[in-house]
Amino acid sequence: MAKIDLIKDLVPIAQNTMADIVEKELRDYLKKKSFKPGDALPSELELAEALGVSRNVVREALSRLRMLGMVETRKRRGMILSRPDILGSFERVLDPLIIDASTLQDIFELRLTLEMGLADILYLRKTKKDLKELEAIAKSQEPKGKGQAFRISSEVAFHGKIYQMTGNDTLTRFQNMLLPIFGYVISLEKVPKIGTVSHIDLVNILKDGSKEEFRAGMMEHLKPHFDRLK
Repeated sequence: MAKIDLIKDLVPIAQNTMADIVEKELRDYLKKKSFKPGDALPSELELAEALGVSRNVVREALSRLRMLGMVETRKRRGMILSRPDILGSFERVLDPLIIDASTLQDIFELRLTLEMGLADILYLRKTKKDLKELEAIAKSQEPKGKGQAFRISSEVAFHGKIYQMTGNDTLTRFQNMLLPIFGYVISLEKVPKIGTVSHIDLVNILKDGSKEEFRAGMMEHLKPHFDRLK
């Protein structure tokens, strides 16, 4: 039989290490027993005996869970299940200098998608105080003429405030993490331009218009970026 037929017909067997297997077993065990953050976990010795492996293997598997923020050690309590920082690992690697161009573009498009989906939660939680602060930001950035070059700093301040207005801490933190990517991609544009709907226009829609009008306004505001998507 030709080698090419074997490659096509047979699926390579996963070469998992013992630590890989134990890590999966521990994850399954925690879910099966419905452990909650703060619950005490069995000791390394107890886990090793139950799984029939060495303590070194269990220790390596637990260290992986610690890196993910799932497990921590407390005095007098031993190991407990912790509340993982779901954005922590992502935050550490989200650097334009170490991410390839294709991934940078994907993340940039993700941010544009987030912007378009903010209308409902904004209209649910916006306050007069927030609108006043947003208006002050927009007025301080009012362009002096049509076709003015896109300014990253003004976009960061204005859109950062919009995310803050959602009252969603995870969403706001995620947006802050995406700012370096946003700034980097925009800096590569030869002739960056702003959309026909300005920041002050968006503020006025938020004050007096509907969420559908705001969504349409945001689309027009971001149109230069959407236009260059492939």
